Amino acid sequence: MDAEIEADGPGPTPRTEAGSRSVSLAETAYDRIEELIVHFTLRPGADLKTQTVQEMIGLGRTPTHQAIRRFAAETLIIIRPRDGLQISPIDLMRDRRLLRLRRDMDRFVVELAAERLSGNHRNQLLHLAQRLRDRRDAMDAVEFNGYDRALDQTILAAAGEPFLDRTLRPLHIVFRRIGWLYLSEIDREVGLKETIDRHIDLLEAVIDRNAARAKAASDLLIDFADSMFGPLETTIAPELLDASVVPLYTATPRRQPGRQAPVP
Repeated sequence: MDAEIEADGPGPTPRTEAGSRSVSLAETAYDRIEELIVHFTLRPGADLKTQTVQEMIGLGRTPTHQAIRRFAAETLIIIRPRDGLQISPIDLMRDRRLLRLRRDMDRFVVELAAERLSGNHRNQLLHLAQRLRDRRDAMDAVEFNGYDRALDQTILAAAGEPFLDRTLRPLHIVFRRIGWLYLSEIDREVGLKETIDRHIDLLEAVIDRNAARAKAASDLLIDFADSMFGPLETTIAPELLDASVVPLYTATPRRQPGRQAPVP
């Protein structure tokens, strides 16, 4: 039952074989819920039950609850004891403030990655860069998000600082959701190609182990993300940011007095 979920973080997991399997399933649950949140299958502001999420991701009760508690700690899901869940609405002003934090953290991560890059991680980044080049003119935003997530994970792994993963991943999810909204509602073609090009520039700088160029490329990528907020604020309907908002429809014009309604 939803009442059994408490918004107090995922908590420790015993280091046993069963515990390791639980961690693995919880990570899988987290990954699947992330996909639903980023691509608006679970809409911002939507109310739902834990059981519904469990059925959508096809996993058991325990890993689903663990993942939901983690998302709650990261402010992406709101837990309402005895009253289900809410996917956190998009707050454009808050997200734009958080982008300043992400700028600083991303610069730190790409600098570490460029300095510490191993041969294996370099090979992974080379492969990702080539896939982005090959698929640039054909991929859609869903496919791009898969590469973007792999890029983030590989650069974090190359940086070699485990603390950063739990800190940065929620920020990346926030802005992957923002990017999905922008690319699907405002600038599907040009915007997607521009963000792909900026990601390729970043990859090439890290692959070359050039920390200064990697930080500059990271800044340009954040600048592009920042440029999305103006169009989002002026163009996107409020109900797309928060499903609990009643849509604003044009009122049906009233018939003028003395005029008959048209015959169907």
